[in-house]
Amino acid sequence: MLKKVFSIILIIAAIYWSFSALLPSNISSIDAPNSTFSTQRALIHLKEISKNPHYVGSPDHERVKNYLVKALQDLGLETEIQEGYILTDWGTITKPKNILARIKGLENSKALMLLSHYDSKSHASLGASDAGSGVVTILEGLRAYLHENKTPKNDLIIMFSDAEELGLNGASLFVNKHPWAQDVGLVLNFEARGSGGPSYMLMETNGGNKALISGFKAANPQYPVANSLAYSVYKKLPNDTDLTRFREDGNIEGFNFAFIDDHFDYHTALDTYERLDRNTLEHQGSYLMPLLHYFADANLNNLKSDTDDIYFNVPLFKTVTYPYSWVFPMLIIAILIFIALVFYGINKRTLNSKHIAIGFLPGIAALIINGGIGYFGWKILTTIYPQYNEILQGFTYNGTTYILAFSLLSAAICMWLYNKVYKPENTASLVVPPLFLWLVICGVIAFQLKGASFFIIPVYFGLISLFVLVRQKHPSLILMTFLLFPALLILSPFVKMFPVGLGLKTIIATTILVSLIFSLCIGVFGFYRYKNRWSYILFILAFCCFVSAHLNADFNEEHPKPNSLVYYLDMDKNEAIWTTYDKVLDPWTEAYLTDSPDENHDISKITFASKYNTNFTYSKKANIKPFKETYVDIQKDTIIGESRYLKLFISPQRVVNRMDLYADSTNVFTSFNVNGLEIEKNKAGFVFSEREYNRLFEYYVVDNKFLEIEFSVPKNQKTTFTFYDMSFDLLDNDLFRVEERPNEMIPKPFVINDAVLLKKTIVIE
Repeated sequence: MLKKVFSIILIIAAIYWSFSALLPSNISSIDAPNSTFSTQRALIHLKEISKNPHYVGSPDHERVKNYLVKALQDLGLETEIQEGYILTDWGTITKPKNILARIKGLENSKALMLLSHYDSKSHASLGASDAGSGVVTILEGLRAYLHENKTPKNDLIIMFSDAEELGLNGASLFVNKHPWAQDVGLVLNFEARGSGGPSYMLMETNGGNKALISGFKAANPQYPVANSLAYSVYKKLPNDTDLTRFREDGNIEGFNFAFIDDHFDYHTALDTYERLDRNTLEHQGSYLMPLLHYFADANLNNLKSDTDDIYFNVPLFKTVTYPYSWVFPMLIIAILIFIALVFYGINKRTLNSKHIAIGFLPGIAALIINGGIGYFGWKILTTIYPQYNEILQGFTYNGTTYILAFSLLSAAICMWLYNKVYKPENTASLVVPPLFLWLVICGVIAFQLKGASFFIIPVYFGLISLFVLVRQKHPSLILMTFLLFPALLILSPFVKMFPVGLGLKTIIATTILVSLIFSLCIGVFGFYRYKNRWSYILFILAFCCFVSAHLNADFNEEHPKPNSLVYYLDMDKNEAIWTTYDKVLDPWTEAYLTDSPDENHDISKITFASKYNTNFTYSKKANIKPFKETYVDIQKDTIIGESRYLKLFISPQRVVNRMDLYADSTNVFTSFNVNGLEIEKNKAGFVFSEREYNRLFEYYVVDNKFLEIEFSVPKNQKTTFTFYDMSFDLLDNDLFRVEERPNEMIPKPFVINDAVLLKKTIVIE
């Protein structure tokens, strides 16, 4: 009995270790040696940067820019500001102001770039984590590095990019317009998609990763959290960082370092100095310092590679790698060992073909049942708790509790199902079906998702367990438990990673993975008595977690409800409405939309670009406010041959933050220039020929510069634009009396919010 208790303790300890080893446990103090990174010193900068939202065009955006310029100059660096209009693939035009500095190296070689962005997401996010944390990591890391008075071999380029949140505009401007871009050999980019948890390393490369991962290992960061599966998934998702522009436009390699826990804080008013996990900031520093020291002196001309490595992190061994070329040999060897062990066990009569066949039933049943629970879980939760739909990230404030609840429920179902066929004498036979299933999975992975091929490592230890069971009827339970450690240490973090990073709609990844991990534990659980009781304990624990999640399902001051409100004025129809993106109204929005809002207003058909393509939901007629009509001046109108050339000046008669210009596909443009920025033509000689939602572009206003557009069209075309201008001042506008939100509410991110939105149609006959 004592051995079984100790075995359980070891399993729990291994799971705990798999998570605790991902992050530093101690925070460097303010009086840490000057040559080392100090989280407390970095926080001094962060507190100043994140005082207020500092989105592009806002007053605080300029304040933060000036603060960072001075911070770099205080380190003895010369700075420059690169600015200019740029249009990116996201359809956004603005004038970013990149902050740049350069440290000259000893050799005329490729440069190492340290990169993060300093703009926050409009309009309410304070940007402490995203990406103030990256900016202060670089500032503090540079201070520590420069204190050593060491001159690097390679030049160091520091870039705090602008307008990343709008469409990677600053990075695009640098890569495509700045002469230094040709000198960059490697980029270290620091990002965030939440406010805590371990920072994941994700590479950006157009070729193989072998040289990059070799350099990463040689730099030897103390807490590496990196695996080839995460990057394989990352590449398949519509995720971009500034580093994407370096890879796609400049063929420049780099590393992203980004954390994703507390995803509910992402792009919200909760992205504050206070909520940033200090251990996470320490983790970012633990990446920067060894990588800065290593790559500042490494050969950055030799980072291209034609081959890939499998890589993953595990406690004690840090980053483990091996070539892609090993994937199929390792799979084939594992299959051959498995076949040999099965035949050996049957001949030795320690394996029973009947028990093996029976062993497939609970494993398949567990995958089907737990897969179904995971697939329908989020839909059921949002039906019971419709307020969860207001969190567009899809990860609720009690999301971690749900992950634990679904994990325990899946384990309980596995234990209950396997209890029906568990007997100590047939444990060896019951180990065979899960190993067969894992080999099938690894076979599919080898062809479809090679980055996950390190899943074969736990299988090898499973084969060792099968060998022990075939040889011994009563093996050491402690030995069998230690053979589980590779599976638990490598696989357990993925149980949490997917639903945290991608939202609870992917909780099926948790339930399936728990089922698969459990199947590898049968060689231990098979010797437990009272397995039915264990399943009841797990059911009770899962129930308690669901109860805890239920008790924390409502919004409050600590977990505020995201909501939205927009005043929309159609200048053509002289009609005004209040509108929202919310699916569940609250007292604050009902004050304007009432408790019986309209659902089918024309604005619900308008889809402004947003991360989750969110549409307006409800509206209510509003009083018309005395806004002056947008001023439109045709400054040039000339016909030459078959083309008509026009120049328009468009100026809202108020201070605005953003302007959107739309034209349906019947409008053809053969050239287009926005504020001096020439829009590229396609091969047929047209511009904006493939446009989403009829949108030509979004223009984010900087320096109060309004729109000057020059374009050409077929001479007989009647050209019609739909023009929207918006300001994020609804709560501060003298024409309105919109009360501040109660403390249990925050502005909803990813959508137009707290905005005054005006529409005007511009027709050129």
